[in-house]
Order: sequence, then structure tokens, then C-alpha cells
Amino acid sequence: MKSVYKNADLFGDIVDIECVDGKITFVGKLPENGIDLNNYKVFPGLIDIHCHGCIGYDTMDGDHLEDMAEYLAKNGTTSWLPTTMTMSMESISKVVNIDIPHNISCNILGFHMEGPYISSKYKGAQNEAFIKPPSIEEFKRLKNIKIVTVAPEIENAMEFIKNCNAVVSLGHTDCDYECGIRAIENGAACLTHTFNAMPPLHHRNPGLIGAAIEKEIYIQVICDGLHIHKSIIKMLYKTFGADRMILISDSMCATGLADGNYIFGGQEIAVRNSVARTLEGALAGSTSVLFSCVKKAIEFGIPEKDAFKMASETPGRLLRLKKGIIEAGYDADFIVTDREYNIKKTIVNGRERIFI
Repeated sequence: MKSVYKNADLFGDIVDIECVDGKITFVGKLPENGIDLNNYKVFPGLIDIHCHGCIGYDTMDGDHLEDMAEYLAKNGTTSWLPTTMTMSMESISKVVNIDIPHNISCNILGFHMEGPYISSKYKGAQNEAFIKPPSIEEFKRLKNIKIVTVAPEIENAMEFIKNCNAVVSLGHTDCDYECGIRAIENGAACLTHTFNAMPPLHHRNPGLIGAAIEKEIYIQVICDGLHIHKSIIKMLYKTFGADRMILISDSMCATGLADGNYIFGGQEIAVRNSVARTLEGALAGSTSVLFSCVKKAIEFGIPEKDAFKMASETPGRLLRLKKGIIEAGYDADFIVTDREYNIKKTIVNGRERIFI
């Protein structure tokens, strides 16, 4: 199947985009007719590598992935990793050991397994009853895991990190600088929601964040204006750059819905003024979509091109996928917006999925 999108504003250049069988085959000017985008802005489709749920559904429910995918596509996300919570291994196994649906509104790239291999001290909104040391034998019985969050200081963690065939992201952890360095040298490639659920950066005790700076690994950042102050967002951007900083939503099931009480990871969560917290007061994910985080980054002063890169090209590179760039040879996933970033079209695998 071939599609040609005409007159797209790609970061200031007016171009045509040719897509064949789900791939971008040409970006430039073409003589043939096509779908006229009327100089609307075009951005790479967003890739959310940390998304628990939305519109009342949770990854741990084990169903409604297609409903969540449609909502995400309407809001600019074209690929995602449904993200699990710290629950029983039986529950996690039922969720991830599925045949991943294809040809849906938003590509499911696999799963992000957040817990149970984490620290009780920094559990956040995770259920402490199910926290346990990592086991590579147990993990190998799980399918479709692209990222796993691990606290490197807990029992068996270093051996697990060395032998894990998924991307290891360090998070929900009390590890110190030296432990962080060892974990990265053993293969850990990323931090999970940086600054959240880990010790802060201190000038004499740099901790895991200091280790990540020194080793120049990837970091995930929730840029919703709540989890991290805008000055820290700008500091992280200046430190890691758009090539290593990844924007995530960490969205939970209340995303897209009104305030109220919800179940998240088997625990009751109260959402007030769109802020989700456990009944003990800990932040429990966000109610933002990834596109809102991109717009918030731009509002904080990060250049538009870099803000979108951190939610498309950079997570695509972490996962070693040909996604996140509007360029020949890459997957044909992109979004079309007006000048105020209102989404007009979402194109997934070269096909128009959503008209708004």
C-alpha cells in the first residue's frame, strides 16, 4: 500500500512524505498528487516506553489493549510499552505471555516490567507484598519483555543484570553511586522515572543519578510539571541532552477520566485535581499522555525539535528500532498538528488511523 502526504511542515521545511507498506520511502518534493496536509506541522509518532494505562483500563487487567491503543493514538502516541506493576508473578505472566495484537491504532512493542524486582524502601505506589529478588530463570519464562526495572542493590540483582536479555532500567532503588556504577558496567542502560523513587542527587553523595551522569546512559523523565520541577527538567536536558533523555507519561488508568478513586496495581488510588496518589500520599503515576509531556517540555523552554526527539527518536534508539524519525527507511508513524499543537491526524504504519 502506498500513500503520499503533501505539503508537510517538517521542522520548518515543507516536504512531501511517501509511505509504502508501512515504511517511509521518500521525504522531499514529489510531482505526484497525494493527501494535502496544507502546511500543517508533522512530527514523528511518539513512543511511550512507560505507560500503565488510560481511560479506566490498566495493563494488569490483561485486556482492553486495543481500547487503550486507540486513545493513545488519538493523543499522538503511535507506539508504546504497556507497563506492568508489582503484583504476583502469576498475574504478570498472564499479562505479558500473550500474542501481541497487531494492526491496531498504536503499535505495542512489547512490555515494560516495572517490579517486582525493586526496593521496599522506594516502592512508591508499588505493592510491597509482592516485592522479591530477581531470578533470571523466572524471568526467562516471561515473553515480550522489552524493558525491566530493577533495583541493583537487592539480592541477585547484579547477576540478573548481567544475564538479562531485555533493556535493564534502574529504578525504585536505594542504591548508592558505587552500586549504580557497577550496575551500568554490568549492562544497565537506563534510569526509570529519574529522581522519582530513588535518592536525590547530593554534592557529596551523588547516588544513582550521579552514576548515570558519569556513565552517560539513558534516563526516563516524567515531564508533567508535577513529578519534577521545571528547573530540574532543564538541568537534566542540559546534562543528558536530547540523545539520552527520554520523556515518558507513566500514565495510569485515570488518564482521560475525571477525578475519583481508582484501582492501580491492586491498590486504591485517589485522583484529585488530576493528581494520582496512594491513600498514604505517594504519587501514583500520572494522568498525562506523552504528548502533554512534550508540550510541557516546550513550555519549559526546551526547543521544539528536541522535545519531540526525546519522545520519539531517543526511545526508538534505546529499543533499537527504526522508529521515531521521519526519514526514508523508518516506520511510517507520524502525527499532524496545527500551529497550536492540536492533533489533526495520526498515521501509524503509513495508514491514517485517526481524524480529529
